[in-house]
Amino acid sequence: MSKFNRVIAIVTDSIGIGEAPDAAKFHDIGADTLGHIGDHFDGDLCLPNWQHLGLGNIERLRPILGVGPVPNPQGYYGKMYEISVGKDSMDGHWEMMGLPVTQPLGFFPAGFPDALIKKIEAFAKRKVIVNLPYSGTDVIKEYGEHQLKTGDLIVYTSGDSVLQIAANTAVIPLDELYRICEYARSITVDEYHIGRVIARPYVGDSADTFTRTSDRHDYTLKPTAPTDLDRLQQAGVPTYGIGKINDIFSGIGLDDGVHTVSNDDGMVQTIEAVKSDRQGFIFTNLVDFDAMYGHRRNAQGDGEALMAFDQRLGELLKVMKADDLLLITSDHGNDPSFRGTDHTREYVPLIAYSPTFNASGDLGVRSPFSDLGATVLDNFGVTPGEFGSSFLSQLQ
Repeated sequence: MSKFNRVIAIVTDSIGIGEAPDAAKFHDIGADTLGHIGDHFDGDLCLPNWQHLGLGNIERLRPILGVGPVPNPQGYYGKMYEISVGKDSMDGHWEMMGLPVTQPLGFFPAGFPDALIKKIEAFAKRKVIVNLPYSGTDVIKEYGEHQLKTGDLIVYTSGDSVLQIAANTAVIPLDELYRICEYARSITVDEYHIGRVIARPYVGDSADTFTRTSDRHDYTLKPTAPTDLDRLQQAGVPTYGIGKINDIFSGIGLDDGVHTVSNDDGMVQTIEAVKSDRQGFIFTNLVDFDAMYGHRRNAQGDGEALMAFDQRLGELLKVMKADDLLLITSDHGNDPSFRGTDHTREYVPLIAYSPTFNASGDLGVRSPFSDLGATVLDNFGVTPGEFGSSFLSQLQ
């Protein structure tokens, strides 16, 4: 019999909590996403709901300004670090679900090989331009007007294993962009082993008006082995993905789900799912922290988004049923005060809360991220995979 009737896991995408033990390997010594956002707000970062669950009680070298420890937290708290070879969203989420990424993904810091670009051009019947690491907002600002005139494809990458294709939907319709990205995905699995191909549609008629839309689509590698989502599904436990969860797992192991257009939409959809009679495992990703603010090195926006999330978190806590379990974590860091524009290798926060708790406590430092998935499996009485140790017995 399940200890909790439902488990809701929310991933605050990219909200790390300080450099991981292997940060030096990734040149990320000093990264601290949440801590540096707190510094930016100089004590005015206000996250009362998350704080009361124990966010500020997580062991750190120094407190988060504005989000310090509370005497009697309502939840259990700790932090995790990953063992996957990369620090991408795919690595983090797969590892949470019991599948650490042990084979390095393909990285192309100088741009993609000519042979690959020529294949994309031949399929799309369009010329490819840029083919360099770039900020997604900068690349459309600098090359968007050229694309409007020529119809060329804007292809770019980043410090992650991603091939991104930006297209103004006025000249390259959404269906065509998706079709090109699907093709690029099909030819970059075995030979190039690229983690994600991302469609990046935008609108506007000048550099000052170009704006990315919410029709982004991620074409991720299919999981290379069964995940905890598969194990839950095979055991008859319903699985529901909110946000980009479906993209990250290529729909595998998910009964159904919903795409979202923003963090707020993601939280609204999560609240509605919790208010409904939906059973099993509800898995939510909130991507704006990463895509809108972390990569753009916008600490102000990141902090404001965190405070907006916290308000919605308060609404979620009010509608949770007595036998619900809420887990809040992140998939990697993306420190808006750090150099570059890429993800940062960090610990991620771990919070567990249920209205039935009559105690709270420290879950300690856990690794790998698979401990989260192992706990979900343990709750539903499902046989675990190779990775992860459940902390279910610690939740009282």
